Amino acid sequence: MRYLAMYIGTVLRAINSLLKGMKRTGYYFTHRKTNITQQYPDNRDTLKFGERFRGEVVMTHDENNEHRCTGCTACEIACPNGTIKILYKNVVDTETGKKKKAIDEFVYHLGMCTFCNLCILSCPTDAIIMSHDFEHSTTDRKSLTKILNKPGSKLMKGVE
Repeated sequence: MRYLAMYIGTVLRAINSLLKGMKRTGYYFTHRKTNITQQYPDNRDTLKFGERFRGEVVMTHDENNEHRCTGCTACEIACPNGTIKILYKNVVDTETGKKKKAIDEFVYHLGMCTFCNLCILSCPTDAIIMSHDFEHSTTDRKSLTKILNKPGSKLMKGVE
């Protein structure tokens, strides 16, 4: 008898859930003033993304071709599947005479990325961000491997 009551309760909850969904669908069906879908690709110029949309990882550079990446490899460590690889070299600072890391290449494998945002959250200097680029269809996987630091870029002054 107890199992029959549980079964009937489950069926009633399912019917309730179905009716809630049908009520929402009926509302949008009768109120056509609200725009539910965006007509992609016709509206590429006016396409609106949510502020939490995750596209590909990019490294920001300023107008002097300077970046904020210190080569600490926190993003590389935080990445769950090895999407990011930072190649760095040790250079001697001319002012202090101490050795410091300087990134040589910031390699990003877009084809392996799960867009989890852990690399962005782990970066102590906010050197990388998620962009809104999402069109990455290609027939060549090699084009999905990107070098994020621009040629000739250097570390911003004051970033340690």
